[in-house]
Order: sequence, then structure tokens, then C-alpha cells
Amino acid sequence: MIQNPKRYTITAALPYTNGPIHIGHLAGVYVPSDIYARYQRIQGKDVAFICGSDEHGVAIPMKARKEGLTPQEVIDKYDGIIRKSFDDFGISFDNYSRTSRKIHFETASAFFRKLYDEGKFIEEETEQLFDAKANQFLADRFVTGTCPKCGNEEAYGDQCERCGSSLNATDLINPKSTITGETPVMKKTTHWFLPLDQYDAFLNNWILKDHAKDWKTNVLGQVKSWLDDGLKPRAVTRDLDWGIPVPVEGAEGKVLYVWFDAPIGYISSTKEWAEREGKDWEPYWKDSETKLVHFIGKDNIVFHCVIFPAMLKAEGSFIMPDNVPANEFLNLEGNKLSTSKNWAVWLHEYLEDFPNQQDVLRYALTSNAPETKDNDFTWKDFQARNNNELVAVLGNFINRVVVLTNKYYEGIVPEPGEFNDIDNQTLTEMRAYPAVISSSIERYRFREALGELMNVARLGNKYLADEEPWKLIKENPERVKTQMFVALQIATALAVLSEPFLPFTSDKLKKMLGVHPSPADVNDWDEVAKPQTILSPGTQIGQAELLFSKIEDDAIQKQIEKLEATKTANKAENKKVEAQKETITYEDFAKIDLRVGTIIEAEKMPKANKLLVLKIDTGIDVRTIVSGIAESFTPEEVVGKRVTVLVNLAPRNLRGVESQGMILMTTNAEGKLVFVNPDADGVGNGETIN
Repeated sequence: MIQNPKRYTITAALPYTNGPIHIGHLAGVYVPSDIYARYQRIQGKDVAFICGSDEHGVAIPMKARKEGLTPQEVIDKYDGIIRKSFDDFGISFDNYSRTSRKIHFETASAFFRKLYDEGKFIEEETEQLFDAKANQFLADRFVTGTCPKCGNEEAYGDQCERCGSSLNATDLINPKSTITGETPVMKKTTHWFLPLDQYDAFLNNWILKDHAKDWKTNVLGQVKSWLDDGLKPRAVTRDLDWGIPVPVEGAEGKVLYVWFDAPIGYISSTKEWAEREGKDWEPYWKDSETKLVHFIGKDNIVFHCVIFPAMLKAEGSFIMPDNVPANEFLNLEGNKLSTSKNWAVWLHEYLEDFPNQQDVLRYALTSNAPETKDNDFTWKDFQARNNNELVAVLGNFINRVVVLTNKYYEGIVPEPGEFNDIDNQTLTEMRAYPAVISSSIERYRFREALGELMNVARLGNKYLADEEPWKLIKENPERVKTQMFVALQIATALAVLSEPFLPFTSDKLKKMLGVHPSPADVNDWDEVAKPQTILSPGTQIGQAELLFSKIEDDAIQKQIEKLEATKTANKAENKKVEAQKETITYEDFAKIDLRVGTIIEAEKMPKANKLLVLKIDTGIDVRTIVSGIAESFTPEEVVGKRVTVLVNLAPRNLRGVESQGMILMTTNAEGKLVFVNPDADGVGNGETIN
């Protein structure tokens, strides 16, 4: 671990531009990295917070084909949506680039060319899956099949999303091309491989030995698993027409593999930022006094802790990351978040339903962050955290302090009298929190840090509740001045300490309290910890405004219903239709006598949970039919229903009742029984269906 680094290079995983950003991305990568970057800036550190859109790889042309767009139109569309979401939620990147920009093409090509010229790659002719009908080699994501490790029949050629195993397309059992549905054949092609096995000893020492005590156990565990399995050469090129062309003669029709090209995007984005700011980019990637930290989700651990470090080591002039604090996954209402299944809370849609409540979501996601294990986001928990914590604890304290200051002193911070033991103890406790919160942030425990921030608000609420200035104002107004002064110091501490976590709230609070920007050489965080005044007597504060508002049940119910609609739509889309039965002749069908009927009586069959005994007017008679629909309908619900009846079915005795036919039913997307019934007006009982 680097002690007292001269500068920080903080990267956040490049979001893939084949869809918008959802809460899983925010919780897993972008809020934690933003908290860390904002905190370091407050500390006066030299920070480069770097990100950008990942715009290559096979998923882009796949998405383009699905949406009827060109790949360029797809990346432009989603890059715009993603950028706006980050901006709306206050993710404070110093630079957000794109891997489709010229500076990235040049940087990635030069990186590859240097390794190529120095003989760091293995050039090898291999057999790859080829779709003869589409006349193209199949990149990993253009192949699906059965996972050889867990049996998942819908595994992709690069990874099984059920068991998380990393795969090669040739590993799949019964592979199919997603382009044509054909079974691919093997065909020879030339590619370049990075011999990861040559970096095995380096990776073992650097991660498992040198970082055994300061890296997360989930990261160390996954890396150890890869190293224990034995590293193998990995292709860094692909047969594809979308991406950065391989800068080698004779490599026409080949591009850099997206997982070779994408992490270099951090470097090209840093170059772009440095050029704009008039800085030298190299110290941010090549100086041993720079602390490099990668924020990612657990699905990217292998690329950031094995493949990218091996690439940097092979190049020879770059530093290694000081930490890769990968988070686990966030689930949604008990199910895995899925972009393809629309099982997500999209950031741009969230702000339509909860305008100006970015910090509420930042708070809910941080307080429930999947730092050490997968966690579950539920709308009820989101509501409870807002109403019971942000509104009732933080918002309530600030509101009371500001309202009372305006009521008693026309909004002017009072001059305190002598502090008693309770005042001194409260202020001492307050001054301890900057160090406590700092310790948690430095160890990437953002959930813990946020909990300590809320303890500052709880300290303030307890102080006011114990001191009760509203009861003392008439008999001892001088004492109340001291009490309100102490409360205002705590409110100011909250304005400063909340900035990394709740930037919009912090900004509002600073304006409300009349806290002006400090000079560049003053660290407000440290000022809170000093035995001094942080909001001076005589300062004019503003009027109270609600920092947070209560979220009502109907707003939450609307979100739950939206997810239920998604679930229903997914069931309908994924419902497997039964295969057609064997062909029959017209004469076979003509034997079937289907009539329109009306249920005129219904009762439950005694001692039978599934059966209803129905009396049906078929137009030719009134007959009894026993139907297995009692678990879906009550007798009262079916009386009067128009139904389709098979009237010439041979009678059958069911529990002593002769059933003289059958009514037609089907099931909907949710698996519920539905009547196949004639709804048209003017269709009478007894009409034949043919």
C-alpha cells in the first residue's frame, strides 16, 4: 500500500454502450468511486478520476442488429443517455472519454504494436467457430450453447452467466450461432495471444503475497482461483469488423479484442484530460508515487487483476494498481438485475418518478452496498431508508436547527456563552467523526462511513432532545444561545462531511447555512476536527427548506407494479409454446363437435380441491360437466360465463358424477387459467364452431 501518495489515478469501469445505466452499476462502481474521488479532492489531493464509454466488442453489432441501427448509431445513442445519467447523479469524473475517439485508437494501437515488436505475443493459427451461412467467424457473444461446468443451456461463448465461469466458445456443448441459428463449423484463422502463464509468478507475488492484507477477500479469492487453475495464453485479437484494427500487416478483418482495448481506455482518457488541462499524463500512470485504484464489479475482477496487470507488466513502463476494491452484485427485489430482461431500475427513469432525489438513491445504494456479498435492493427498503433515516434523522435535525435560529435570532448565528460539560462533550464527539469517516473511506468501507455520517446527525438530534432549547428560551435565553451555537456547529459539520456521499444535499446545506467556499489551502474536513468555531457568530443563515421529503406508499406501489409488469412481459416472451401435434385430416377435425354454451350453475365437488361441477346450457341441452378449475375460480365467478364446449366427448364418471363433455381453457403468461370463450355479440348458445 502506497503511503502518502503524491497523486491519485482513480478509474471506474467503462460502461458498455449497449444500454442505459441502472442501479446495479451505480451501487457497484460509480457511487463508491465518486465518494472516494470527492473525499480525496476535499483532502487537497491531486486527483484524476477517469472513465469513458466502452464502445467496441461484439455486443454492439448485436444490439445494432436488434434495434435496426448501425453500430455507430447505437454507441452514440447510449453514450448520450449514460453521460446524462452520470451528470444527473453527480458522478464527478475529471474526464469521461469514448473508446471510439482517435486518441484511443492511437493509444491502443501503439500499446499493441510495442508488445508485438518486442515479441511479447504468441502468433498462432487456431480453429475457431465459423458460421458458414453468415460467412463469418463467430465472436464469443455470437455463440450460445450448454455450459460444460453447470449445464446452463443458454451460456455465452465467453462466460456462463449462471455459474460465472469464464469460457471459450469452443468449450460449449451443442453450440449455435446467434446470427443464423445454425450449428457452426471449425475453421482455421490466425490470432495473437498474450501468454498469461509467463506472468504467473509475478501475479502470485504482487497480489496474493504483497496485497494479502489490504485487498478485499472476494478479490483475492477469485484471483487465487484463477492462478490455482493455471493461466493459459489468451487471444488479444478477434475476427470482427467492429473495433480497432489490428495494426499488423496481414491482419485485415481482425480487431483488438475488446478486453485488450477497453482497459487501455483508462490511459487514453487520462491523456485526453491531461492534454485539455495542460498537464503531463505520464506521472498518473508511470510514477511510483501515484496511487492507482480501479473501481469495478466482481464480473471484471479477472480482467483488472490478471489480464490488464499482465499487459502493463509486459509493456514495462506502467505502475500497478494499489487496490481493486471490487463490489459484489446488487439484486433487485430478489432477482438478478438483467439489462436484456429489463429487470432493472434505470437511472434516467428513476429521476422521472423521483425528481431532484438523486441523493436519496445514492444514500439507499451506499447504505445497502454489496461490498462483501450480493445484496438486494427493494423499493420498501428504499422508502424506509428515506423516511426513517434521511427525513427523520438528518432532515429533522437540520430543519429544527435552521427554524429555531431564524425564530430566535432572525437567522444570525448567536454568540455562545460558557460551555458546560455536555456542550464540550458533544463538540468533542463531533470533532472525532472526520477521522472516523476518513478511516472507513480509506479502507473502501463506504457503507460503514455513511453510517458514521448519520451518527453525526444522531448526535445533533440527541443534543437538542436532551437540552430542549424551546423550553428554556424564556427563562434562560443566554443558555439557549450556547445551545443553538453548538447545534449549528454540528449542522455545519454535516454540510462538510456529507459532500462525498450526498453532494446535492451538501450543496443545499452549505447555502442554507451561509458556508462559503474555503481558500484552496484550507481543508474543511480537517477544520471540523479542530477545537475551533466552524460557523462563526454573526453569520447570516438562510430560511429552512426541506432537504428530504417523505415518500408515500402509492409512489412505491407504482414502482412495484412496474416491475410486476416487466415480470409478466418476460414470462410471456420466454413462454415455451408446445410443439405442434401430429397432422390430422379434415375428416378427423370434422368429428369434433364444439358448441357455444353458458354456465348456469356451479358448485364445488365435495372432498375434491380441483373440481367444479358445472351445469351448462349448450343450446342443444343442459348438461353436467366436471372441470378441474376450482383452484383458479370460485363457483360464483364462473356462473354466467360464455364458454366453448366439446359436446361429443364420451361421458366419463368422476367421483360418482357423470361428466358429459369438456370446456376449453388455456393459460396466460402468468400460468393462470383463462376461458377460451366467444365474446362476440349475437353468438347464441348451441352455435357450432368450425
